[in-house]
Amino acid sequence: MLEKALTGSKRYWAWVFFLLALIGAGTLAYLKQFSYGLGLTGMSRDVSWGLYIGQFTFLVGVAASAVMLVIPYYLHHYKTFGRIVILGEFLAVSAVIMCVTFIFVDMGQPMRIMNVILHPRPNSVMFWDSMVLSGYLLLNIVIGWTTLGAERRAVPPPKWVKPLIYLSVPWAVSIHTVTAFLYAGLPGRHFWLSAIMAARFLASAFAGGPSFLLILSLLVRKLTKFDPGKEAVQTLGKIVTYAMFLNVFFMLLEVFTAFYSNIPGEMASFKYLYAGLDGHSRLVPLMWTSSILAVVSMAMLIFPKIRAKENLLLMACIAVFISLWIDKGFGLVIGGFIPNPMEHVVEYWPTLPETIITVGVYALGFLVLTVLYKVAISVKEDVEGAAYKKIEPAGQAVSK
Repeated sequence: MLEKALTGSKRYWAWVFFLLALIGAGTLAYLKQFSYGLGLTGMSRDVSWGLYIGQFTFLVGVAASAVMLVIPYYLHHYKTFGRIVILGEFLAVSAVIMCVTFIFVDMGQPMRIMNVILHPRPNSVMFWDSMVLSGYLLLNIVIGWTTLGAERRAVPPPKWVKPLIYLSVPWAVSIHTVTAFLYAGLPGRHFWLSAIMAARFLASAFAGGPSFLLILSLLVRKLTKFDPGKEAVQTLGKIVTYAMFLNVFFMLLEVFTAFYSNIPGEMASFKYLYAGLDGHSRLVPLMWTSSILAVVSMAMLIFPKIRAKENLLLMACIAVFISLWIDKGFGLVIGGFIPNPMEHVVEYWPTLPETIITVGVYALGFLVLTVLYKVAISVKEDVEGAAYKKIEPAGQAVSK
């Protein structure tokens, strides 16, 4: 089936070469970082996790969101998702690949990644995070490719796939839960020390991931002959609505706990993010942009008549995605480091090489996503075309 990715229009190849150019620029910037060290980035002794880890955290949620299609389709036989469940599984594959790549570029000596494999430590959360991510990547590749191959041959998927599908459901929850534990397990960082950190991660994942999948589904409909289905798009919109409200509710719980209980460590981080602290306010505009987009998106999503209009639904999902990208991919990570344990504020901002590397990693993920979507959509178009040819002669016979 992979041969289907080797054929396409001029627009398709222009997009592929554009992504390859971005990957090349990111690779050159990474080689410079590898030679010079992480001092090339905006990170420091006080803020040791930056843009790379923020994107890793956000994209783990995008990957975990595939379960929001798998559960209704495979467990509850919600056939409406039959046309797009493969898009969700392949989105998870590309998201996990980006996650792993961001971890790779964040390490000063990337060969140390092998220490996780050669010297595993079950008491390390990082060990379990690497295990669940690699396992989830393998599960989605096997499930997605096998079911797509069976659909191409017009036969049911093999029986051995079903246990893997059931296993992928708790596994999807585990990848974001374990990632949340990386933060909540650090008692020296008050901003992250929360019993509902994992719940917040899952709520944001089930809002951000499906919103991005909805955007991709509408884009696929516009650029190809494949239609994901209006009902599937509307159902995704409902999932985004519920999850986004839950995400904001969990966030407000954290704000109430910090300020009503007058917890200095947590209040300081919130003050820095939304009002500035000791004259430092670099992230304030970003965080208020995230909050405004969250409120606007919820105001649009809560009304069924607005959600029914796909253009407005698309705008709301874009607002949700950008809002969560800022909040989770930037504010959550940086806010936990400010102030430092000595109550000093050391601000962080990505450097140009750091940004170019990040763009290159995203380009790699989108290249993988483009290839997988090209294969999936081509197979589905072939299957639908073959089905139409079988029906057409019968229709002509009836008319005669």
